[in-house]
Amino acid sequence: MPYTPIVATLGYVLSPDRRKVLMIHRNARPDDQHLGKYNGLGGKMEPGEDIAECMRREIREEAAIECETMHLRGTLNWPGFGKQGEDWLGFIFIVDTFRGEPLTENPEGTLEWIDVDQLMTLPMWEGDRHFLPLVFDEDPRPFHGVMPYKDGRMQSWSFTRL
Repeated sequence: MPYTPIVATLGYVLSPDRRKVLMIHRNARPDDQHLGKYNGLGGKMEPGEDIAECMRREIREEAAIECETMHLRGTLNWPGFGKQGEDWLGFIFIVDTFRGEPLTENPEGTLEWIDVDQLMTLPMWEGDRHFLPLVFDEDPRPFHGVMPYKDGRMQSWSFTRL
């Protein structure tokens, strides 16, 4: 059976001084699988998009800003992550520079600037605590991870850097 994950982006927008990151606090929809958690910005790729355009579009839709420069920090394979056990494949970006003033909220929740060194204190998916250090570390090599989920819980974590 072919592997057909949902392809998505996840982006972390840095402040001009690179000390803060724009996060969404998913607190707007009671039926949200992510309710109460903090997350980067992003979403599903649409037909006809490349992954970079998907990231730009998602940032535009969720924060009303335009990405000027960004770079790929890694990829993540999340087998079983979806509400119905769907598999997800995520492309993780850092947005280094942007144009515009970010929204303070959107239909998913509130947008907040968080100190990068405070990220691990936030309520988030258990698995995020494993890959976020790789997103923000000084190693220039992208990471490529796999993090299987079952019944909403991370089962394991492994990654390679190239």
